Amino acid sequence: MRSVSSAPAGQVHPSRAALTLAALGVVYGDIGTSPLYAVKETFNPGHGIPLETENILGGLSTIFWALMLVVSIKYVAVIMRADNRGEGGIMALLALATSAVRERPALHTPVLLAGLLGASLFFGDAVLTPAISVLSAVEGLEIGTTAFKHYVVPISMGVLIALFVFQRHGTATVGKMFGPITLIWFLALAAAGIYGIIQHPGILLAVNPLHALGFLTQHGFASFVVLGAVLLAFTGAEALYADMGHFGRGPIRATWFGLVFPALLLNYFGQGALLAVNPDAAINPFYLLLPPWALYPMVVLATAATVIASQAVISGAYSITRQAVQLNFLPRMNAVQTSAGQIGQIYMPGVNLLLLLLVLAAVVGFGSSSNLAAAYGVAVTGTMVADTFLVFFVMLLIWRFKLATCLALTGLFLTIDLAFFSSSLLKVMDGGWFPLALGSVMFMVLLTWRRGRQDLLDALREYALPLEQFLQSVFVEPPVRVEGTAIFLTAAPEVVPHALLHNLKHNKVLHERLVFLTVKVRDIPWVPPSERLSVQPLGNNSWRVLIYYGFMDRPDVPQALTELCPAHGLRFDMMETSFFLTRDRVIPVPGKHDRMAPWRERLFAAMMRNARSVVEYFNIPVNRVIELGTQIEI
Repeated sequence: MRSVSSAPAGQVHPSRAALTLAALGVVYGDIGTSPLYAVKETFNPGHGIPLETENILGGLSTIFWALMLVVSIKYVAVIMRADNRGEGGIMALLALATSAVRERPALHTPVLLAGLLGASLFFGDAVLTPAISVLSAVEGLEIGTTAFKHYVVPISMGVLIALFVFQRHGTATVGKMFGPITLIWFLALAAAGIYGIIQHPGILLAVNPLHALGFLTQHGFASFVVLGAVLLAFTGAEALYADMGHFGRGPIRATWFGLVFPALLLNYFGQGALLAVNPDAAINPFYLLLPPWALYPMVVLATAATVIASQAVISGAYSITRQAVQLNFLPRMNAVQTSAGQIGQIYMPGVNLLLLLLVLAAVVGFGSSSNLAAAYGVAVTGTMVADTFLVFFVMLLIWRFKLATCLALTGLFLTIDLAFFSSSLLKVMDGGWFPLALGSVMFMVLLTWRRGRQDLLDALREYALPLEQFLQSVFVEPPVRVEGTAIFLTAAPEVVPHALLHNLKHNKVLHERLVFLTVKVRDIPWVPPSERLSVQPLGNNSWRVLIYYGFMDRPDVPQALTELCPAHGLRFDMMETSFFLTRDRVIPVPGKHDRMAPWRERLFAAMMRNARSVVEYFNIPVNRVIELGTQIEI
């Protein structure tokens, strides 16, 4: 019999080596393809900074220390410690932070809003990453001949469509296929970088932080503007954290320090060496760093690598979406488990289709990687600011660090994040509006669903009868009781479910055993079997049952009832059990409560109509379900 707990502890795990290779193929694609465009945009002549040796050293030094501080220290060393029982990503961090401030109500709203805003901007990142990565790779064809110029966008669209179609095979399959390719990619990055460094070894002096300090202080406003390009070097850092639940902290850290970070540094320094020798190469230093014979093979490899880069944020988007659903920030959606070994590896068809359409729109609308670069930074750095804000409360209230330590560390991170974020805001009119618009829409959807669900529960309680009082009165002169068990699903366990009232009104009977069932999701990834169930007898063979799941668990109500309830004196035969559900139809009534704007009430009603069926979501047998409709005004 399968385990009730969905936690990985009860599953067969792939080997550490296999997970490490798969993590290389999924997690590091995004940050691993940054050399395609980061140096090019950092030394863009439009910034007004002369392409001189000292400035080249300064620009590379800024990239080096940005990777060191933002990725190696902030994300890999600190934030990845803030796992919610192994699960990462901003929604997991939000759950952790909200639990930390539970006894401080004044902090709850700021923490909640920061987390939702960061999550919303991550979805903008998930749209832009595939677009800019694939476009920048295919643009390498133009270096060989301008004849390919008009085919860059169509080829990019074809590659992206193929990638999103392949998602249904799952992250595990994608990782196994892409892991070896990504390994070759990073080795090629390192080799190309060494080839460039040999031509100008003095470029290694860029490790001196004084060069970065001079670069950022000696060019006035241009130094501030160029930060918006430097940040392109660490896009993908959030994906490291978001994908932690897919592969674990260990494999991700091992690949970063053992291969990815050294290969990236070698390539960035190689491109800098090329610019020091040949400033005209600034048009595309990544491809011009290569010997002529390696151009087209590298274009093919880069295209494959950028497909992998897209995979990093796509899988991260799946994880965050499912977490948002479980934490009641989004309506129920279909999530297909694609691996028996890793619970975090899923595929969400609806999210996949929406991402594909938005990515294709970005490719067609912006047309080039340079245009997309202007839009890219806002989403990335906005999410990073939210991560820093949330991790402060985790450090202070859960890890119990001293306040001075928390302020010093998160203060450093926040200063860096805000510098990059404010620089990226300068590009709002040049394309930065796109991720901000996407993030704003997502933010409003998350808030609307959360508020709408609360209004719905309030409306249910407004006219509902207290359950225990109702049962006492109804059994004074009980109706006819028929054989079998009736389970009434209800979101409010203390009140009488509408389905029970409708059943009494129309059928004039009660089953010999009544169970009032509520499913609740806690702010932890997995709930162990020992904490899964709560059973309370209500008299007259009536019972209140609460089933608890984590935000990464797969809810399976029949399994929990048949396997865990016998220990509490309840045994279920599914062939003699009927599930009574209320299909709520939400009716927005302007002026009834005025808690949300009328358009938000209509949006919530539309999301309610299109939410995945409770029957499917809780894995309830369809032939044992009786649905009774009711209208609720909000």
